[in-house]
Amino acid sequence: MKKPPEISHDVVHALPKVELHCHLDGSLRPESMIELAQEDKIKLPSDNPDDLKKILSMGDKRGSLNDYLAKFEVTLTVLQTSESLTRTAYELAEDASAENVRYLEMRYSPILHTKRGMTPQEAVEAVNKGLRQAEKDFNIKCGQIICGIREISPEVSLRLADLAVQFKNKGVVGFDLAGAEENYPAKHHREAFYLILNNNINTTLHAGEAFGPESIHQAVHYCGAHRIGHGTRLKEDPDLMQYINDHRIPLEITLTSNYHTRSIRSLKHHPIFFYYKQGIRITLSTDNRLISNTTLTKEFMLAHELYNFNLYDFRNITIDSMKSAFLHHNERKKMIRVIADELEGNFGLMPEYLPQSYTSEKVQTD
Repeated sequence: MKKPPEISHDVVHALPKVELHCHLDGSLRPESMIELAQEDKIKLPSDNPDDLKKILSMGDKRGSLNDYLAKFEVTLTVLQTSESLTRTAYELAEDASAENVRYLEMRYSPILHTKRGMTPQEAVEAVNKGLRQAEKDFNIKCGQIICGIREISPEVSLRLADLAVQFKNKGVVGFDLAGAEENYPAKHHREAFYLILNNNINTTLHAGEAFGPESIHQAVHYCGAHRIGHGTRLKEDPDLMQYINDHRIPLEITLTSNYHTRSIRSLKHHPIFFYYKQGIRITLSTDNRLISNTTLTKEFMLAHELYNFNLYDFRNITIDSMKSAFLHHNERKKMIRVIADELEGNFGLMPEYLPQSYTSEKVQTD
């Protein structure tokens, strides 16, 4: 039997991966932003790619979720045409594929791309065009998640939910509620989720990131969430945490962005390892590759360096991520088999769990 390699950046980079929580408008290439701005005569804070990246990336800075979201005001200026959405969707899929992401769910809100006359329907079609071309050119499968926005009216969320229904099985795989949590409860948008659930569409909600576990409670019990975006504060409600675990509702964990938005005290105190040891289904994602200056490889390496996650843990997380994907069951099964075979054949990662002594018992979080 092939012996698993030692963990390194190159090994983790080569692992087959699954990314379920990635925002298109937070993951642009600075070089592309500058070219798009020049084409559409848009003024950016800088015309130098390195400087623009420094301006738009949080770096070592931390702020509120609202501070983090303010960065999108710049990226969205260059995403107001069909051509820009097609290009950036394609490039994001290309960037993900370059680190062996086999399945990517890309999310965005079409309503935020209408300032120059593009309709929400045209936005979805443009993103679809970019993703379908990427699937032909790279070894990746993609789906798009349409986001309602908490601080925009529930009526708009309902229209976006109807848009998701229109594009069900036509590129759209799910519906989300994003934006500022505090003072914008998910339950106000429950009519949109009623429409989504009654049309058998998958749903995930940002919750428990900038507000407490009651936000997660609303996401699950008012809006029928099949997954939770972030969920860092779930541990504050043990009974709800048990319910999440019992019902196998996955948490979409994004380590670096959780640090940037102050949803955790420090990276050392992120509850990811605690959740993992409880048996809660967790996934790892980037959230915003540009704004948090990260890749999925970097997120995996953080999990290893800070919490001693090993290759077998990464195997579990990747398989659980694929199980949690908004794909039809038979498609998931096929992709899981392909990924599992690669993990076994190329990396010696057999499905059996290793002895307890190999796992990360020494790591503690509080």
